Amino acid sequence: MGKVKWKGSVLLSPVPSVMVTCGNREKTNIITIGWCGVVSSKPPRVYISVRPERYSHSLIKENGEFVINLTPSDMVEICDYVGTVTGRKIDKAKKTGLTLVPSENVEPMSIDESPLSLECKVIESKELGSHEMFIADVIGVTVDESLIDENGKLRLDKVNLLVYSHGEYFTTGKKLGPIGMSMANKKRGKLAHISKIKRGRK
Repeated sequence: MGKVKWKGSVLLSPVPSVMVTCGNREKTNIITIGWCGVVSSKPPRVYISVRPERYSHSLIKENGEFVINLTPSDMVEICDYVGTVTGRKIDKAKKTGLTLVPSENVEPMSIDESPLSLECKVIESKELGSHEMFIADVIGVTVDESLIDENGKLRLDKVNLLVYSHGEYFTTGKKLGPIGMSMANKKRGKLAHISKIKRGRK
């Protein structure tokens, strides 16, 4: 089967669909963000990209802080709503029933219903076309204790997190294996060969 050639486009997917809180404790807004990710492990550093015309953009520019709240797939409609309407006119937390709770290290509130929240402080921003990228240090993390197993391991696989792909929402699938699985399989003589994968796709 051949391949179709298209011009350059942002067809990297899926990406997380998260709810970002910004502003301060008196006025916290919620926005849905799809353009986000990790830029560094040490120090822990992430980014989000926001259109300048969005209300949340001015709030982040003003106080330089935000919280990334991971979204369970059963909250997909709420996540879609807070990314569709503007916080200039609507109290999104009140409208959706989301519970805002004080963060430990930043002014914006966190979403209590989120299984994991990353408290972020902006260290740099870059205007990059349609969006401005905010690069931030993760200075605190809050995790639902029910997601930590008896060995102290974080089990986000229990949540079925929400992801976004080209105008549609999906949930994360089943676990396929840990990092390093290829080397473990190779030692057992079970490393997959691409020819087998190709045959399976026919």
